[in-house]
Amino acid sequence: MVTFDDFDSQAVEYEPVGVKDLLVDMKNSSELLVDLAYSALLHNSDALAEEVLQLEAEIDVLQMQARMNMLMAARSTTDAKQLAPVLGIIGATEKISEAGGEIANVVLGEDDLPMAIRAALPEAMEVLARAELLEESAYADRTLGGINLQTETGVRVIAIRRGEEWTLDPDFDTRLHGGDILLLRGAEDNVATVYETATGEGFEVPGPRETEITDLSRAVDTIVLMKNVSELSVDLAYGSVLFDDEELAAEVHALEVEVDGLQARLEAWTLRAAKDVEDPVSLRGLLRLASSTELISDAALEITEGVLRDIDTHPVIAESVRESDAAVRRVSVEPDSRFDEATVQAVLDAQSGISVIAIHGTDDEWAFYPDADQRLHAGDALIVRGTWAATEQLLASLGR
Repeated sequence: MVTFDDFDSQAVEYEPVGVKDLLVDMKNSSELLVDLAYSALLHNSDALAEEVLQLEAEIDVLQMQARMNMLMAARSTTDAKQLAPVLGIIGATEKISEAGGEIANVVLGEDDLPMAIRAALPEAMEVLARAELLEESAYADRTLGGINLQTETGVRVIAIRRGEEWTLDPDFDTRLHGGDILLLRGAEDNVATVYETATGEGFEVPGPRETEITDLSRAVDTIVLMKNVSELSVDLAYGSVLFDDEELAAEVHALEVEVDGLQARLEAWTLRAAKDVEDPVSLRGLLRLASSTELISDAALEITEGVLRDIDTHPVIAESVRESDAAVRRVSVEPDSRFDEATVQAVLDAQSGISVIAIHGTDDEWAFYPDADQRLHAGDALIVRGTWAATEQLLASLGR
């Protein structure tokens, strides 16, 4: 829980930092924080939850510096109008940070979740692990490119913390040093191998929590959906701002409605489960999760406010989002197009460097991270992620 003492220990001074650079850091940090927070929850990991709180403190500083620089940047009424959505993005990022911290506190705090979460996770789901790199590790004092980690093991280093400094987009030239905190993502067996090489210790998956509730699957399915929706909402929100894309902003709104349903579902499940537990107060953590997910969804919608209100996007916003290595775009499946009645694999074959992360069907249902053999239908909206070049080439090939 954040206290006034925490604020006293984190004095923030004005620094003439480019707003674009601050927004880049805030975007990358908030996306990582949502991923970390839900991963800490799903894997019952105190270590990951602690990293969430570290990152939350970093975002607090970033958003304060961004506000200071924004006040210095507005020189005219035109500037004020164009920069107003930037303030909205800063405020929304702060809400996402707070919600992620709340999820981390559920993991770390007294509000136990009476669920064997880890045991019920889908087998195909990637894990996220925190590894402190040993000085004598085979990875120490080498670049990621030199190690060729992702190609050799299938494991990605998605972020590095060195002391209080974060590297959110490590690339082939990023050099690892002993003492670095590495955030690893990949299949469980592969992560275990990399973790052991990095730390000299075996990778231990937290065991299942004891539960008095019999129908666990409904809660776990709901929490996994919440994670998927929250991550996608943030991705789409930033994408809508970059491309000034009302269709992407509309998908963020649709996801917000989806979250409302998920929140109601989890709350209803929690109330029904109260009769089956000895101490119903122990279910409080589930209600906090529902509230935090709603806050993330609302914040993502706030990011799109400038697009939905047809306010011209300030160049600094587009420049900041474009700094990211990956882009998220929306692809419509038109009647009689090459994707109509094809499978997701057809999209993957059409353009390398692309992944389909969600399908918004004509029945208003969402499919997150669909299998390659899932069939597409006219009217479906595909949400794809990939490199800038790959997403642009895919859209160009469809005449957009």
